[in-house]
Amino acid sequence: MSEPVATYLPRASADVPINDRTNNSRLLQRRHALATLLTAPLLSTPPTAATAGLLAPTPQQTLGPFYPRSVAEQPQETDADLLTVDGERVLTRGVPLYLTGRVLTRRGKPLAQARVEIWQCDANAVYHHPHGGADSERDPHFQGYGQTRTDADGVFHFRTIEPVPYPGRTPHIHVRVQAIGHAALASQLYLPEHPGNASDFLYRRLSAAERALVTLRLEPTRANHPLAALTRRMARIALVLG
Repeated sequence: MSEPVATYLPRASADVPINDRTNNSRLLQRRHALATLLTAPLLSTPPTAATAGLLAPTPQQTLGPFYPRSVAEQPQETDADLLTVDGERVLTRGVPLYLTGRVLTRRGKPLAQARVEIWQCDANAVYHHPHGGADSERDPHFQGYGQTRTDADGVFHFRTIEPVPYPGRTPHIHVRVQAIGHAALASQLYLPEHPGNASDFLYRRLSAAERALVTLRLEPTRANHPLAALTRRMARIALVLG
């Protein structure tokens, strides 16, 4: 039986065009620089030559200013499905994306019950955070943040949207992973060959090898997982804890 084809609602004409908004690059650079100083002891040294037989760790990046640091900053729902669906209609604006991957040690061992969090701006380039943008411009059908636990094979699943540019930033999805016995990982996931990558101040700090580790592999959705329903594209990523 074939999967239903989703109906995507068009973006309202009253929305403020993303390109007309203030570029927040300098503000974000200052915030990220401050966050880097405050969390410097937690950040790992960028990998050099890989140790024989070990996977390269996913590069650390700052949490950013819109990570919900308290329950008050989280949405009412925090599950792994960031979309609102009405029957076979996706009410959330943007391109639905099935995001899946594995959490591994550097030896390739899957980490079960690791907590994985993601957050990103909505299709209107607004973060669902008290300081993330005007409430009137938010997509009310996008959760903005979600969390889940990995299964016995270290696998996690989310249903979200393909990331869009945020003023001053290239498209990205924030991710944070916590697993017993390992330092927490905070990183960001990028779209392959997006034109905004070359000018993004955080992306440019990564080496070519590190960029490959945080670039999503996009492909047509071919999965039977419930969170893959009503998506046309999926992305895979391996998150390796140092």
